[in-house]
Order: sequence, then C-alpha cells, then structure tokens
Amino acid sequence: MTSPTSSFGATRHGRTRGDASWINDNSTQMPVWLTMNARDARRADAAHAAGHATRDAAISLVVVMAIVLCACANLIDVYGSAGSWARAAIPAALLGSGIAFMTLVPRLRFWWQILASVLAQCVIGPLVALPHTSVAYVLPTWQTLAEGCSAMFTSFKFLIAVPAPTGTADGSLMAVWTLCLLSCTLGGVLAVLPQRRWSALSVLVVIGDFAVCALLGTSAGVLRLPCGVVCALAAVVWLSWRWRLFEMSRWLGAGALLLLAGAVAVGACLPVHATRTILRDHYEPPLAPFDYASPMSGMRAYLKEHKADTLLTVRNLPAGASVRLAVMDRFDGNVWNLSNTRIAGASSNYTRMGLRITQDGDDSGTWFTAMFDVRDGMRDDWLPLAGAATQVTFATNANADDFYYNTGTESGLLTSGVRSGLAYTETGTLARRPSDDEIRQTQAARIALPDAGDIPNAVRRMAEAFAGGQPTAGAAALALANGLRDNGWFSHGLVDDYPSLAGHGNYRITQLLGGTAMVGDSEQYASAMALMARSLGIPSRVVLGFVPKDEHGDITEARTQRTENGTTTDFTGNDIEAWVEVALEGHGWVAFHPTPQETKTPEDNQNPTPPNPQTLVRQPPLPLTDPLRDKQEATGSTVLSGDDAQDPRTSGVWSKIGAVTRDVAIYGSPVWILLVICGCILAVKAALLMRLRRNGSTNHRVESGWRSLTQFAMQSGIPVHGTRREQAHAIARSFAAESAAEATASPSDTSRGPVTEAQLRHSAQTADYAAFSGNPVPESEVVQYWESVDGMRAALLKTLPFWRRVRTRLSLRGLFRHHAYKETSDHPA
Repeated sequence: MTSPTSSFGATRHGRTRGDASWINDNSTQMPVWLTMNARDARRADAAHAAGHATRDAAISLVVVMAIVLCACANLIDVYGSAGSWARAAIPAALLGSGIAFMTLVPRLRFWWQILASVLAQCVIGPLVALPHTSVAYVLPTWQTLAEGCSAMFTSFKFLIAVPAPTGTADGSLMAVWTLCLLSCTLGGVLAVLPQRRWSALSVLVVIGDFAVCALLGTSAGVLRLPCGVVCALAAVVWLSWRWRLFEMSRWLGAGALLLLAGAVAVGACLPVHATRTILRDHYEPPLAPFDYASPMSGMRAYLKEHKADTLLTVRNLPAGASVRLAVMDRFDGNVWNLSNTRIAGASSNYTRMGLRITQDGDDSGTWFTAMFDVRDGMRDDWLPLAGAATQVTFATNANADDFYYNTGTESGLLTSGVRSGLAYTETGTLARRPSDDEIRQTQAARIALPDAGDIPNAVRRMAEAFAGGQPTAGAAALALANGLRDNGWFSHGLVDDYPSLAGHGNYRITQLLGGTAMVGDSEQYASAMALMARSLGIPSRVVLGFVPKDEHGDITEARTQRTENGTTTDFTGNDIEAWVEVALEGHGWVAFHPTPQETKTPEDNQNPTPPNPQTLVRQPPLPLTDPLRDKQEATGSTVLSGDDAQDPRTSGVWSKIGAVTRDVAIYGSPVWILLVICGCILAVKAALLMRLRRNGSTNHRVESGWRSLTQFAMQSGIPVHGTRREQAHAIARSFAAESAAEATASPSDTSRGPVTEAQLRHSAQTADYAAFSGNPVPESEVVQYWESVDGMRAALLKTLPFWRRVRTRLSLRGLFRHHAYKETSDHPA
C-alpha cells in the first residue's frame, strides 16, 4: 500500500517527480505547498529588488547632491562667508534631492513633483533669501513672495553687477538657491531612472552647474582645484558603478589608476597659464547718475579758478538762451542731487540714446541747430545742452556710445567725461517762457518728486511771509523769486568779496534766511527758493548751467555775437549759475532766477540782515497741494481739490474690518497659491473631460463617457478592474455602501437620487455596443448617454463625505494614463 506521498512521487505519463518537465507541463497539478512557496519567493524577490532600487537611488542622489554643492561652492566668496552660502545652498540641495526621490513612488511622480518644485522655489526660497519680509521668519508675506519671484532673475544680475563680496542683500541668495534646487532636482531625476543611460545626462547637468557657478564666481574661487578633482573622480566612480562596470574586487587597482590619472591631469594643467572668464569683469552696469557727486559741489571752483576764462563756445544758439548742465530734484538736508528713484520724469532717468531723441512734450518753440566746443578748464560729466534736444551728434563714435539723455529734465550726461576739445552738434527747440501775467494765473502741476528732507523752520517762515495767501502757485513762485531778489545781497565769497560761505545745505540756508547776513550767490538763493516752494507744496527743482549775463548778472542778448555765419556765444566761469524751475499747468517747467543782481553787494554802512518775517505783511498761508505734506502737516483738513478730505464713513468698525481683511489677505498669501493650484487642476480636468465629450466619432465618445465614469470612480477611491460589467458591479456596490452611510448620517436629506446597478450595467452594455457592434450611434443617443453619465457622476459625488469629495475633485489619479484616451476599446463584458 502506497502512501499519498509515495503515490505523488510515482511516475505519471512516464515522468517522475524530479522531472522538471512534469512541473512545467502540469503546473495546474502542483501541490499547494509548492505554489505557496513559489509565490512567497517571488514576493521576497520583488521586495529585495525594491530595497536594492531604493538603496541605489539614495546613493545616486547623495553623489549628485555632493557634486552640485561642490560646484556651487564657487559662490562662497561671492557671498562673503560659508555660513551665508550654506543657509541657502544646503536646504535647496536637500529639497531638490527629495523631489527627485519622489520619482520612485508612482503616485508622486510628475504633477506632485511639479507642485513641490513650485512651492520650494516660490515660497520656501523667498523665506530663506528674504527672511526680514516674513512674519516671525516662518510665514511669508505678499512682499516676500513678490520680491522672491523677482529675485529669481534679478539675483543673477546682482551677483555680476556688484563687486564681491556682495553679501545677502536684495535677495541675492535666490541665485544659489535656484541653482542648487534646479540642479539637484533635474540631475537627481535623471540619476534614479531605471534606464542607466540617463545617468550620463545627470553628469551633464552637473557640468553645466559648474560652468554657471564659475561664470558667476570670482577668479580665485574656493578650493577650485580640490573640488574639481574630487567631483571628477566621484562622477567617474559613480557612473562606473551605475553602469555595472566597476568591480569592487579590484577597487585597489581602480583607485590607484584614478589617482594616477588625476595626478597626471592636474600636473599637466598646473604649468599652463589660464585666465578664468568671469562675467563680472565683462559686465557694464547700468548708469546710476544718483551716485555721482552733487553737480553744485564744484560750482565755486569754476568761479574761483576760471572766472574770466572761456569754458564753452556755442555757435548758432538763439541769443539770450541758457545752457543747462544738470538738474537736481532731491534734497537730503545737505545738498541738492539727482533723485535715487526711477519714477517717470525723475532727474536720474538717463538712458542711452540713438540717432534721434523722442521728446514726450510739446515740440513747439524755436528750433535751432547749435555747435558746441568745449574749451580748456571745463572738466565735468554733465554735457552742456540747450532746450529740448531731438538729436545730438558727436565727432567720434566713442563719445556717442557714452552719451545718455534725460527727456524729463532735458539734460545730458557723458560717461567718458566732458573735456577740452570735445565738439558736438545739438538740434532741438527752445520753449517760450510765459509772461508774468500768465504765470500768476497758473496753478501748480501734479508731478511726483522725491521728498525734500528736513526743511529748516526759517525756510517755512520766510516762504509764508513772502508768498502766503497768493491765489495760485505761479503767483507764489513769482513772489518768492522777487522777495529774495529784493531783500537779499550778492557775494561769491571769493577774495576781496563780502564774506559768504559756500554750500547750500540746511545750515547754510538757515544762515541766509535767519542769520545776521542775507548774503550769497546763486547756489544759496536757488536752494532757498526751491525749498521755500516745496514748503508751500509747489513742485520745484534746481538747475545748474551757463547763463549769458551782463555786468549786473541779468540775462542779456548782448553777449551773443552776430556774424555772417551765424551767432556765437562764449560762456566763462562767471556765467555758471544755479536757478529754479517750477512745474506749472500748461507751461511745464518754468525757470525763475531768485539771485540778486551781482552789483548789489553790502557796503560797510548797510545792514545785510534778512527781513524779520514778523514785520512783513502776512496773509493766510497758501492751501497745500503736495499730498505728502498734507498728510504730515494738515491731517484732518482738506486741500483745495479735496483729495485728502477724510470721509467719516470710512472710520469706525468698517475701517477696522478692512484693515483686518487686508492683513489676512497679505499674511495668508500661501493660501492663495494653493487656491490657484487647485483652480488650475480643476480647469485641466474640465478641459480633458470636454475633450472626451466632443472629440472622436460618436461610438468613441460613448466609450469615452464610460471611461470618464470609471476614472471618476478611481479618483474617489473605488477600485475598478476587469470588464465593464465587473466595473459596474464594483461601482454599484461601493455606491450602495456610501449611500447607506450617508443616509444614516443625514436621514432627513432626500436630495440624492439613487443610482442602481441596473443603470450602471445598462451604461456598460451601451458602451460595449458602441465598441463592438460596428453600427454608428446616433448623435442624440450620444448626448443622452453623456447626460446620464454626468448624472451618475454627480450622484456618486454627493454620497461622499466632504473632505473625500474635495480629494476626488483634486485627484489626478489616472488622469493622463494612456487608456483613458486611447481609441481602442476594452474587452466585452
């Protein structure tokens, strides 16, 4: 009698138990214990393979991250310290490697990687680079996000425009953050792909990172030679290991060979003199005229050294025309200078000009074409020009390349310097100056100007005494100019002149208007009038240039010599003068000369003390027109136009609610980013659903309707597999369970219509008919079919809990899989 075991071991059809062909041909007859062991073995092998893949991917990411950090180490000396560099480089490299590691998880690929990259670059990066703009260094504000997104591009320009070390100002850390994040993400994704051939591309990414950091770095760098050798050896070893070419049993010989190759390469390169290309050395920074010294700082030097010398000769310029050098609209308490902003019309908006200059204002006036010749003694950066230029041509192209022009102030700048022998031709127009009666009837123009800082009290008192109560800004400007000319005394403060200090800051202007001697020249009087106009809310600026003056200092046409070939005007050092321009509606910038006549000098028996504002006829002050000054000095009152009048309806509870809402919108800015991302996901899903509904033949659109239903079920968490009949059964079963649970939670809610398995099976059979019958489906039935699918999708969605419903709407599961859009059909039920 044989046992079951012995009978099992007996031969069957001529094959013994040990015969492998018996197992292959009769796999269905294999005992249970053998099939279970095989299944477990396969699972163990799969788990083992997955563990090896994870380990290999981790090793690859560590190698790529280390090489990227070595490449970006070229920027350590650019930022000035390793700590500043590491604050952005190391977190960015870790985040980039983490995003690349998501490639190993199928559910986290692509879309979730893109989302993580956007959050890392646009939210976390600005937090690291601009921590002072965040709330408690944790929560980003709208300023953090806006400046961070801008710094993604401007930080690279900042690194090459500012001499090293640059520090971490202006979000410059966004440069190394972007490089490390992008390199580790892209290089890491290529390194962990199953296909080994992509590993070579990851090395190319790292090489590109080396090149960019070298161009942005300095000629010295940080450990350039050791970093390069180590990274090269690491890349060779890693690629050999990745491609299964590196034999660990021969590690000693391979290591010796690599070290020998590295030594030979380094030794051969050391004697070769190489010049490293640095972008910073070849970058021409944009013009920053506000960094120049005040043009008025050298005014007295011209008067002292070249008072009688001809500095500039101009031919064919209309008689009596002035030539301007520079325009200043910013007062910082010490000097008048060019503005430090780029607002429209600002004095610092100089741009490189081509063949012609386009003027924004009215081109009516006196046209001229004048030739300028610079003489000995003229050394400046500001190019003498008259009127509004439309074309400036130089004798040499080098000067043309260095020419910049400001259409708002009608002034030019030559970066190579204005020196003796310079010759150029200007074509332009001279605007007509309005009469005094026209000026008195004109209000001030609304123009944005930089604030005049720290205006002395003596300026305010004297301005109100001279021009208080004037009906218009034009009348006030005339009153200020006439008041200074009539009450002041003139002196350059040179040898044999009445004592007069140089300068035009607060201290000097206070001495002029509130001291013991109201004595000075155009430098002091122009500054005083411009500050007095600003104190009354009238836009004003100071101009420095040449004026054809007579012996009294008044503008005269007699200085212009007329010949058969045209006119000639010689300007000397004594002709340099400062005056004031006031912006008036309809007339633009109008010039005022508040300096007393040069022959009005104080004698020993005369008292040069400025008038006492208390003894002058004072009237109510002029209504303010400067919005900034209104807010600072007239809070609660209104201006003539009512711009600053307070509305009582905006106070109280509603103002507090508005302030809270604004703060929530600003400090809760990451919420808006998430909402935008969610909106993009919903829009993409709606577009793809519309594509399924409308694209293809009617039969294919019916099939697509069923695919959209099964895809929706997958996104809601319902497993759907097999034939359409099996899919309908799975959906109906899960739908019934969700409906029962929802009915238990909300027994009074009867708005959800039931979806039976019969309806689902009918829809599945219709899709099968469209797929395999070969008969075209009428258009009306396609529309009806899609309406039923939409109804079932809506009913299924209503049965889900709230958060699961949200996840279903935002789920991307199966959205871009090939089977959701292919033209082929599923197997029939």
